[in-house]
Amino acid sequence: MPRILVLRACAAVTGSLALTASLTACGGASPAGPADSEGAGKVVTVYSADGLKSEKGDGWYDRVFADFTRRTGIEVKYVEGGSGEMVQRAVREKTNTQADVLITLPPFIQQADGKGLLQSYVPQGADKVNGADKSPDGKWTSVVNNYFGFVYNKKELAEAPRTWEELLDARYKGKLQYSTPGVAGDGTAVLIKSMHDFGGKEPAMEYLKKLQANNVGPSSSTSKLAPKTDKGELLVANGDVQMNFAQSKSMPNLGIWFPAKDGGRPTTFALPYAAGLVAKAPHTENGKKLLDHLLSEEAQKLVSEVGGGFPARGDVKPTDANAVELTRLMNGVEIFEPDWADIDKNLTAYVDAWKSATGS
Repeated sequence: MPRILVLRACAAVTGSLALTASLTACGGASPAGPADSEGAGKVVTVYSADGLKSEKGDGWYDRVFADFTRRTGIEVKYVEGGSGEMVQRAVREKTNTQADVLITLPPFIQQADGKGLLQSYVPQGADKVNGADKSPDGKWTSVVNNYFGFVYNKKELAEAPRTWEELLDARYKGKLQYSTPGVAGDGTAVLIKSMHDFGGKEPAMEYLKKLQANNVGPSSSTSKLAPKTDKGELLVANGDVQMNFAQSKSMPNLGIWFPAKDGGRPTTFALPYAAGLVAKAPHTENGKKLLDHLLSEEAQKLVSEVGGGFPARGDVKPTDANAVELTRLMNGVEIFEPDWADIDKNLTAYVDAWKSATGS
């Protein structure tokens, strides 16, 4: 199988979502750039939110990157971390661009665009992607659809919790954790969903302040929480459907659920993996080729079967066992659409309000 070089991002940034904040440089290997002495034209560097690559080498990224390398001879160099982490790293490198393709969850892809990190490119197949799942100017396009959710330990809990309010119970003290808003895309999603379910910022912060009594503490990466939940170190954590569904294949105690406000229905919202071509990318043409490949029919047909997610292309209708199970999982869950323009504009204020409420 063609080699995929995986580089882990340095520790997550703390503090507010000021994307101009500087970060301490990571040690060790760096992504490929123009200075590569050999084969510089045969690489493409991807900065991505975690969730689509498997440590076992059997994730969607593993498969489609390997297929891409076989077809083109272009090696994929891959760096992963929280969505906010990846955007901030790209901002830090703006005068010496390292990444060719940036893939994050909302609202960070919109934030990356607002910071001038992306250039327009409409990948082949983007015309089959729903208008709400791509930018009108071609700066980014969803490549895997997904939904926000939570996980619980099926062995320790006879059934999933039903409401947000249940999580305030003392049984969850030290057994509940969610990733850090402003750093992880799924952590930011906790803010978005709680503000929707509780009817605004103030009641959501009031709830999250109470929940802090049970919260283990910050986590820069959501993907680390599922293994802890499967082992029973945690009873409940946040996540997203694609990542957690894929993880559940090797984590038998992992169950997916969607909190409701007491007296209401369970809710969620779309949280797609959105990809954009980085401005001043060192390997722009290779980045375009990779984006085309990610949206190809062949790659999209593997999204559910291999990745446990939902195809971004509306004309791809998978019927594999995973697709059937995912459809069943979403039955009865109300899907709302966040006001992404408001979130993009006010995210720093929302994160600051969360910090103030929780003492983080």
